Amino acid sequence: MPAYNEEANIAATVAEWHAVCERLVDEGHEARLVIANDGSKDRTWDVLQDLQRRYPLLIPLHKTNSGHGATVHYLYRYAIHHGADYVFQTDSDGQTLPEEFGDMWEQREAFDFHIGSRTHRQDGIGRIFVTNVLRMVVWLMFHVRVEDANTPFRLMRAERLKAVLAYIPEDMFLTNVTVSAIAVKKGEKVAWYPITFRPRQGGVNSINMRRIFRIGCKALGDFRMINKRLG
Repeated sequence: MPAYNEEANIAATVAEWHAVCERLVDEGHEARLVIANDGSKDRTWDVLQDLQRRYPLLIPLHKTNSGHGATVHYLYRYAIHHGADYVFQTDSDGQTLPEEFGDMWEQREAFDFHIGSRTHRQDGIGRIFVTNVLRMVVWLMFHVRVEDANTPFRLMRAERLKAVLAYIPEDMFLTNVTVSAIAVKKGEKVAWYPITFRPRQGGVNSINMRRIFRIGCKALGDFRMINKRLG
């Protein structure tokens, strides 16, 4: 999980998802809850350090602010470097439901990329509009159809994720969009799962529509470059 100014959400989020990791450990697997504090300006990092004393599977990391996509990229590389077989990513704002992870986990060997599709959304019409625009942009730039390119709810086989990341710059803001598009374009085994997407459980979203527009303009150039790498 990336975390930026999530002081209001992080304790509840850790409690929910640490319980998922505990269940996996009880089943005989190894699991870690890794959260990267992306240079938060509030007490997110302090809270994470306090939580680590209560939650033994929690690994809090601190880094300079670089944005959501670059932080996700950083976390993916961290997981791969530390020998993960599977990497699950979600956000730390409490919008996703831990109980919906189980379907993906049960099917983990059947597909390499398990990606949520936000069919039950409660985060506002503006965000739904952005998702639809992204779907269209991915079609125009990569000539592939994705159900929900940017969903922060995805379980991926680490070996295949590593292969996809090789095409993506480390500072890419729309890392998850690009992972989804490349996985489909390269013929990876991808499955989509309907998931619930709640409103933020606290705090203020740091991404506004003006910033989304700027990010989108930069992403078009990045997508063109990545398409050339793909051949």
